[in-house]
Amino acid sequence: MKLTIKHSYKSLFLLGLFFLPFNSSEGISFLGEYKRDAAIVFFLLSFVLFFIDSLFKGKMKFPQRSLFIQFLILFIGWVFISIVFNSASIYQNYIKGTSGFNRFIRQLISLIIALMLFITSYNIIILYSVKRMFLAIRSVLFYSFILVVFYGLIEVLIVYFNVHQLIPFILLFDYLPFIDVFLDFKGVRISSITYEPPFLAIYLITVAGWMFSYIITSKGVKKYLPALLIFGLTFFSGSRTALVVVLIQFILFVAVVFSISNRLRKIINRFLILTSFLVVIMFVFNRKQVSQAIETKIESLNFKENLTTNISNRSRLGIQYTSLLIFLENPIFGVGFGQQAYHARKKYPKWATANNYEFRLFYLNDKVKSFPPGYNIYTRLLAETGIVGFGVFTTLLLLIIYQSIVSIKRRGNKEKIVSIVLLVSFIGFIINWLQFDSFRMYGFWICLSFLIAQLNEKRIHE
Repeated sequence: MKLTIKHSYKSLFLLGLFFLPFNSSEGISFLGEYKRDAAIVFFLLSFVLFFIDSLFKGKMKFPQRSLFIQFLILFIGWVFISIVFNSASIYQNYIKGTSGFNRFIRQLISLIIALMLFITSYNIIILYSVKRMFLAIRSVLFYSFILVVFYGLIEVLIVYFNVHQLIPFILLFDYLPFIDVFLDFKGVRISSITYEPPFLAIYLITVAGWMFSYIITSKGVKKYLPALLIFGLTFFSGSRTALVVVLIQFILFVAVVFSISNRLRKIINRFLILTSFLVVIMFVFNRKQVSQAIETKIESLNFKENLTTNISNRSRLGIQYTSLLIFLENPIFGVGFGQQAYHARKKYPKWATANNYEFRLFYLNDKVKSFPPGYNIYTRLLAETGIVGFGVFTTLLLLIIYQSIVSIKRRGNKEKIVSIVLLVSFIGFIINWLQFDSFRMYGFWICLSFLIAQLNEKRIHE
């Protein structure tokens, strides 16, 4: 029984990782912002089994002495202080059929769910060792990634190259759980088995570092395949965020690897040569469509043009701008965790709301119960928790980056790969939070548990 329950919650945890990209179905409504994510079902079941096992065995580990955890506890403590300070205004907050305190509880539960994932992953890692779990998790992410690529390849052939004969085949995926097939002929973008291109971007940012690591650890030409597929999906996703962040992650990966050894430098050089060769081959066989695709990607990075012509970009910048206005009016305590949307309602700038159907149909429409997203975790925290909450959270992120760099410098060559993956992943998450306002960043909490477990193993060894 002892082995069975441990293997059960470990297996459920790994299943959750496999199902990370599965979020295109309607999901389970009572899970709130997590409702579309198939992964959360397995993560929560894993936590429940782990918690039951810990109650009987009394062996739940919580790294309370870790500086990262102390900052996290300090942040949560300030969240409650901010709520108490703003209790009078929160009592009056009410939009979309939701009171201010109700909204606070929902957002707190969302954060607690993320912490539950962290606790579960941390305990599983220290139970089976960092190296063993790193290899296990990377294998699971790889097999899941192959499915994402397979679906995405069919989608590219249909949407980009008009191979409509494949439509009946891709519709077969509708029979699989957690997948609703959607082909974006209008936007000419792919999302694979995820809900939409922005979620595919988050997924690619999450797994990029893990897939890049095969370049170092595997043999033969196949070691380059995962990284090449990452770039292929990123290119066809149409996501500007994925295009920029994944490129930054790869540049960082190359820079770190170059600084480690000449042998690894030669491997990276071969990868760059291979990539250049494949791009040339694509031009030779399909010059017109490849050229058009590249021109489209370059145009999509034109910030000024996109701001004036793209409704979604105007909404994003308008909401972020409004969050900063709220912060300036409430610089110390903010307006309370989860309360940004209540105070933003009458402050949205006209240049963002004018002729903008997103505000008219969704964000300012009380019949639509979902709240407008904050689109940026940093501006959201400034508005909701003030400079103190923002300062504690960003200091935590800076400490994480610093410790990841230190780990790379101090570890042996065989152990460096874990630290490199963590650094590349953390940088991706931190940049991606510039356009994502939720703590529902599964990869961040799993990587944080790895980093703390790594430090604990080092202390035990010493």
